[in-house]
Formats: sequence, C-alpha cells, structure tokens
Amino acid sequence: MAFVVLVPARLASTRLPRKALADIGGVPMIVRVAQRAASSKASRVVVAADDDEIVAACAAHGVAALLTSPSHATGSDRIAEASDALGLGDDEIVVNVQGDEPLIEPTLIDACAALLERESACVMSTVAHAIDDRADFENANIVKVVVDARGHALYFSRAPIPWPRDDPASVPAGSGTALRHVGLYAYRVGFLRRFPRLAHSPLEDIERLEQLRVLWHGERIAVHVSELAPGVGVDTAEDLARARRLVGAAGAGFA
Repeated sequence: MAFVVLVPARLASTRLPRKALADIGGVPMIVRVAQRAASSKASRVVVAADDDEIVAACAAHGVAALLTSPSHATGSDRIAEASDALGLGDDEIVVNVQGDEPLIEPTLIDACAALLERESACVMSTVAHAIDDRADFENANIVKVVVDARGHALYFSRAPIPWPRDDPASVPAGSGTALRHVGLYAYRVGFLRRFPRLAHSPLEDIERLEQLRVLWHGERIAVHVSELAPGVGVDTAEDLARARRLVGAAGAGFA
C-alpha cells in the first residue's frame, strides 16, 4: 500500500487563533501532527500551509511543507492544490490528516488508506467509532454518520442519527448504528482534483459538512469503523490544555 499524507494548516483559525503554531510539549502543534503522521505507513508527509510562518516552523523541525493559497475555503481545496504542486498521479491515494489532531493514532491513518485501496467503487474513505454516551450523541459539535450494509456512508449529520423512535432517551445500540465521525479522509487524487469544482450541496450548506457534497453528487465514501477513539482534537483553549497535559504525561519521547 502506498499513500501520501497531506496536512492542511491555516494560521487564522477562528476559535483558537494561530493554533497551528500553538506549543505542545515544546513543539508547534502542526509539527507534532506531522510527526504523528510520519509514524504511519505513508510514503511521505507534507504540510500544506496558508502562511510562510507555518512553512518556516515546519522547516525548523525537519518537516516538509509547501505554501498554498490563503483563499481556500476548505482543507480539501488546500490539499488539492498541494497534490498538483507535488505532481501526484490521479490513481494515487492521499490522506488528509487535520492539522489540529496532535494525538492522531497512526494506525487509523493506515486503516483509512487501506480501506480506500480495497474499495475500488469509492472515491473517498473516512473513519468512525461507536458512540455510547448520550451527551455525545446529542452534541451538535460531534458529527454522526450512518452506513449501509457495505460500510458506505449514507449520511453525515450534526443531529443525533439514527433517532431511536421507540426509546428516545437511549443511544442506538449495535454495530454500525450510532457512529461518531472522525475527520480523517483518504481520497483518490483524481477525485480530489475534481472535488473543488463540484457544485455545493444545499445539505452541505445546512449542516456545514463538506463531505455531504460528495454524497449529493452520487459518489461513495467508505467508512472504517474503528474500535479506537480518536486522539484529542484541538478546537478550543480547553482542548489545547488537555492535549498539553496528555503529551506531558506521556513523556518527552511521545511523537
């Protein structure tokens, strides 16, 4: 299996300004993400940045990075530009590792890429894991996904889906029912190049979830259901503090 990891990075994040360069255990967060991704089976890991400051921080730590347009609306748009800059072929697989996942599990990256390689009818793959907590099930900041019998995504939503009609106070039990979506994606490069030109879906605009554009246009997304929960993503100052504690507790050798 051969694949490339691209890590999109923006300096001007909304909820936590300059979080790509936030210090976690003496290393900028974007560098720590790239280091974690480098422990996967990826043939190379490249940060796709929107600012020279991020590129310089990566270079200072021996991480490959390239500068992309600051006007991209989504991370997918950014890594599409990066794929062109790197001269990747249409049949190659790229994994988009979010730049705010400093504790991402490398085996999840491998599993996401391997699934897409096996699923020739799909243009993308992603990751999910079971939800067993009612608060998470109802949390609009936690994206849910439902899948079909083949493990392909039917729908993504911020709403609690599937809704347990006969027992509204419960969380749906059983494999493949209540699943938390993890924002990790693998793409076939040919589709990644085509994706920014696809018309926006009204569902995408309502839910604020760009993967709904893929389903809207009739393409398939394979879903790897993992027993592992993802590491701590960093969206807020509280998330950053937690990530720092976890890295500190794991020791200086954590990477």
